[in-house]
Amino acid sequence: MESPIISNRYDFLFFFDVQDGNPNGDPDAGNLPRVDYETSQGLVTDVCLKRKVRNYVELAREEFDEAIRPYYKIFIREKAILNQTIADEYDAAGGTSVEAARDRMCQYYYDVRTFGAVMSTGEKGKNAGQVKGAVQLTFSRSIDAIFSSEHTITRMAVATDKESQAQKGDNRTMGRKATIPYGLYRTQGFVSAALAQDTKFSERDLELLWQALQNMFDIDRSAARGLMSARKLIIFKHDSKLGNAPAHKLFDLVKVEKRNPESAPRSFDDYSITIDKTQLPKGIEIIELL
Repeated sequence: MESPIISNRYDFLFFFDVQDGNPNGDPDAGNLPRVDYETSQGLVTDVCLKRKVRNYVELAREEFDEAIRPYYKIFIREKAILNQTIADEYDAAGGTSVEAARDRMCQYYYDVRTFGAVMSTGEKGKNAGQVKGAVQLTFSRSIDAIFSSEHTITRMAVATDKESQAQKGDNRTMGRKATIPYGLYRTQGFVSAALAQDTKFSERDLELLWQALQNMFDIDRSAARGLMSARKLIIFKHDSKLGNAPAHKLFDLVKVEKRNPESAPRSFDDYSITIDKTQLPKGIEIIELL
């Protein structure tokens, strides 16, 4: 790939919201929206967002030039058999060493060099070790407490003859759907130039990450998730590989406040997001997207 490996550290904040939907159901709680039970703030896992990034890249790569398309495959894809992929790439790398297979996985799979992967599960010694990705995300947390509601829904049909006979032909199926009326979520992200040297995470890869975060909800629509939208991406670019300031100090410069503290938020316009640039440390550039 003719794109240089990144040489700057980045820290970023990503804000997204959901209206009348369930952004990330919790299997341990009947698929209700994930929540911090002490504060009632909503949660969305890093895995959920990574899945959406992967899905976006898998679609976007079809538009890439044929010369670079092979380098943007996705390892953790839906319904994949991971050990088979590992074995195939192990053989393609010469079938002689874990290191060669690992390097090949980083070369051809975008999500491996971006997020990392455990590839030591291969059978019959065909494994590709482990990779720590250049990009890491935290759980997303809503700015305010969320309030989940369950709604009874009706399907005017049944699945089996037995159900139809039990209802004497009425043929209705009752179900439940959980939503929150509105929530604005904040995610912290980190891009390590040091780890990028190992995985060969490039400037083109980074640009694709920013593109995915801004557009991934638009190719992931679902009635269950309501209206999810990327709202703001604030990037702190360091002028060095190791960084010029701690990430938490940069994140503290960003303040999110309700415009009217007395009313429940129902849209992004109910919030203001400000950055105190007067306290910005030397060697840091702010890039605002969206």
